[in-house]
Amino acid sequence: MARSWKEAKMYQEPNKSPWGAVQTCDTLCPGVFLVSTASHGGTMVSNEVAAFLSPAAKRCGFRRGGYLCFEEDTQEEVVLRELLDKKLWQIPERIKDKAAFEENINRSIKRYNPEYWRARQSGLEAAQSARKEAPARQTER
Repeated sequence: MARSWKEAKMYQEPNKSPWGAVQTCDTLCPGVFLVSTASHGGTMVSNEVAAFLSPAAKRCGFRRGGYLCFEEDTQEEVVLRELLDKKLWQIPERIKDKAAFEENINRSIKRYNPEYWRARQSGLEAAQSARKEAPARQTER
């Protein structure tokens, strides 16, 4: 089955970014691109894929040219955390200490995006609570 124009665009690597012309682009997962320019970079998430991000994560980015963009210095870790949590991306094999890498992501989020971190933690706690209650409800029948 052929993909529609919109689907093809969603998976197309960007050639320009809010930070300038894209020099390198790595696809983290379909529709999510880690871009570098001559002076800066970040992560660009196609609008269609951005629908999978939490509302708290979306508030950390900014929209530009069909993408939700996350600047590399302070917001990019939010996207990495979301992709890891949703199992849409794995820490690359070239990174030997994966636990330290993940802790650096968390530390950066806590420092630069504390509202996102609080919302994420609250969501995790609610999910854990719901899982604990689910078996009890089934046995009451």
